[in-house]
Amino acid sequence: MNAHFRPAVVAAVLTVAGLALSGCTTPPYIPPTEYDPTAVGSAPQSMVSPSEEDQGPTQAEKIEEAQKLAAGYDYATAKKALAGLEGDDVDAALADIEKAASKAVVWEDNSKISHLFVHSLIVDTKRAFDGDDREQGYADYMVTLDEFKEMIAQLYKRGFVLVNPADIAGVDAKGKMKYKDIRLPKGKKPLVLSEDDVSYYEYMDGDGFATKLLIDKDGKVKNEYEDASGKKHLGAYDMPPVIDEFVAKHPDFSYRGSKGILALTGYNGVLGYRTSKSQYADSKTLEADIETATKVATALKKDGWVFASHAWGHINMTESSIPRIKNDMLLWDEEVRPILGDTDQYIYPFGADISGVPEYSGTKYNMLKKDGFDFFYGVDGTTPAWMQLGDDYLRQARINIDGLQFAKEKRGDRPVLKTFFDVKDVIDPDRPKSK
Repeated sequence: MNAHFRPAVVAAVLTVAGLALSGCTTPPYIPPTEYDPTAVGSAPQSMVSPSEEDQGPTQAEKIEEAQKLAAGYDYATAKKALAGLEGDDVDAALADIEKAASKAVVWEDNSKISHLFVHSLIVDTKRAFDGDDREQGYADYMVTLDEFKEMIAQLYKRGFVLVNPADIAGVDAKGKMKYKDIRLPKGKKPLVLSEDDVSYYEYMDGDGFATKLLIDKDGKVKNEYEDASGKKHLGAYDMPPVIDEFVAKHPDFSYRGSKGILALTGYNGVLGYRTSKSQYADSKTLEADIETATKVATALKKDGWVFASHAWGHINMTESSIPRIKNDMLLWDEEVRPILGDTDQYIYPFGADISGVPEYSGTKYNMLKKDGFDFFYGVDGTTPAWMQLGDDYLRQARINIDGLQFAKEKRGDRPVLKTFFDVKDVIDPDRPKSK
């Protein structure tokens, strides 16, 4: 972030430091902070010969693909993948798909679908927990890569299946929000997973986090990670590639290819690329960063990920004035939407919702709706699930997975994580205590 913006940033953070909300509640000494917009004046292509391209997948490969689709509960598409094929192996595959489909039942109550979220994953605990003024913030609001991997392994063992918002509900032709049927085998439970601030902020540089998302030579989205010696690595170092790799091994962890929601701000760019024209106007790589980030975003969407606005400047929507919200939305529309594409998802920074339990109404809600948002997410780490189906919107509470929640669980203070995993088995031994 440019140096002349820092005083405004620090002042803005202090105004929200007392918030009793745990949703993306970053501590006052590290960004992502509340940023006041009113204070601001490819993947390499493989060469394939025509003969190789025309050959296409073999029958065995088509059967394997159909089996993966069926494992992910997309029985109709699985059967279509076998259309026109003949043979005993095809008949056997079709019989298995039909049998699995016959055992799937409609999930009992969409309002009881849980939603867990994390922030960027800590890869190197020695650098994150090194005693500086950012250590406590990382301990409170982040989880480590090892913790996340153990968490999803336990979620899988307990029968949870990842779904996206569009699987849960949608706006019909009359503009009404309606629940949708989710068909799963008995005993399986739908779950939404999201990650906040997938921008790889500048303040995290050198602290043991991934630095960006990019597309590897095989067209897969991976992380770039720089170790303590300065050597760069390509792999699964944050939630998107970790989930991608897990689902590749366990397709039944994903409902019809759904992965989760990625919530992005814009003031430090997106996905690890400094794409903000208002903040990086002098950057010689600005246009190249925008182009690359757009390609990465497109690849993520094709692979089952959904993007959400997290406000361009990570502003507090509860307390912000109408002019401030308007300016923030304008910056999002100008600098982020062209890269990510349209989204109807809004994840409140700080968990600062525009309403309590009462249904939405008023100017702020009307502004959000006008800008295309239909799904809204606050935070409640005290109950396994909370959802509100409005006439033309859906609200869902998210449970923060972080050091503060781990500490609360260990104290026995309204524990909810035991529904999903055993905290004592998840906690990284290198984690310092949260206050």
